[in-house]
Amino acid sequence: MAFWTYILLCADGRYYTGHTDNLEHRIGQHQNALIAGFTSSRLPVRLMWSQDFPTRIEALEAEMRIKKWSQAKKDALIRGDWKAVSNFARPPKERDALSVRTASQPVRVERSRDTPHDNAIFMGVSTALDTSGHGTSDESERGKD
Repeated sequence: MAFWTYILLCADGRYYTGHTDNLEHRIGQHQNALIAGFTSSRLPVRLMWSQDFPTRIEALEAEMRIKKWSQAKKDALIRGDWKAVSNFARPPKERDALSVRTASQPVRVERSRDTPHDNAIFMGVSTALDTSGHGTSDESERGKD
C-alpha cells in the first residue's frame, strides 16, 4: 500500500500540506468540504504536488517537514526546482540570488515512481522530495527555510 504526502493550492493562494493512503479520495474530500478546517473555507483547492511513500510514517514525516517551509520553498518544490529548494534551505543571509522559473511553466509529473512514463500527467506537480539537490534528503536541513 502506498501513502502520499501532498500540497493543495487553496482559493486564497495559500498552501495546505497533508498525507493520506488514498490520494484521489482525500482530494475529493477536500474539494467537497468533507474535512472541516483549513481547506473547507478556502475552496476550491487544486493538487499542486504529491509524492508516494512506502509507509505512513514516512509520509507523515514529509508532511511535517514541508509544513514548516516558506511559501517560496514550497513553490520551488512544486516546480521541481531543486536548486531553489536547496537555496531556501539555507539561512536567508547565505542564500544565492537565483533566477527562478515561473510557476506557469509545466512540470512533467508521474502519480507514482511505479507509473509508466506514457501515463504521466501535467499538473505542475513533482513527485520527488529531494531537498539537497543531490538525490537524497539531508536531515540537517529539516525545518530550515
